[in-house]
Amino acid sequence: MPKNINIRRHSRALTRHHKIAVSGVAALGAAAIAFTAVPSNAETTTSEATASRVVYSNEPIKDVKASVTDRLAADSIKSQAAKAQAEARAKAVAAAAKKRAAAAAAAKKKAQARKKAAAERRAKEAASRSAKRAALKKATVRSYANNLDGWIKHSLDIMKSKGIPGSYNGLHRNIMRESSGNPNAINDWDINAINGIPSKGLLQVIPPTFTAYHVAGTSWNIYDPVANITAAANYAAHRYGSIDNVNSAY
Repeated sequence: MPKNINIRRHSRALTRHHKIAVSGVAALGAAAIAFTAVPSNAETTTSEATASRVVYSNEPIKDVKASVTDRLAADSIKSQAAKAQAEARAKAVAAAAKKRAAAAAAAKKKAQARKKAAAERRAKEAASRSAKRAALKKATVRSYANNLDGWIKHSLDIMKSKGIPGSYNGLHRNIMRESSGNPNAINDWDINAINGIPSKGLLQVIPPTFTAYHVAGTSWNIYDPVANITAAANYAAHRYGSIDNVNSAY
């Protein structure tokens, strides 16, 4: 047994020596091969290139992926920021447009309200003016004396409203010649009386003439002073141009 133990010890010792020798021989062989393969004028370069290759092969590429990722992230952030700005601008434009539309609608509503108020005001003013005119007209209704002066003045107002010419003096002169101012005067002796149509009233008008030239708004009674004067003046205007042009029987 002891003999065998010693043999195993020597065997382990030789094995370690052999490993060292083999490593040395391998290293020298690799160096010799490298030296033989490179030209003499490129010794330094070859050595540096070999060293350089060793260095690059031993140094890992660092931060390439991280750098690309960072750039992509930055671009994404910029894109998002631009998009957010565009959305903000769009919202601002929409809000401004909405505000303008609301302002325009409010202005239109105010304008319509002002127009309506103005129309109502004009209507009220017109109604007020109409009422004032009616009241004024009512207040200015003339009253006429129940005598020759009043009858002539009343007839002149009616003639004026109907466009019938004539003056106070023209009427008064012819009345005094025809009837002496008696509204019930009647001619029972001239040709008209002989023919059965005697002249009657202040201006001695025969019934057919009174009917033909009767003025609306006056009485149909031939003896009514105002109706008689106005019908006679209307007849004289058609035949002579005006009662003022009559100076004798007509």
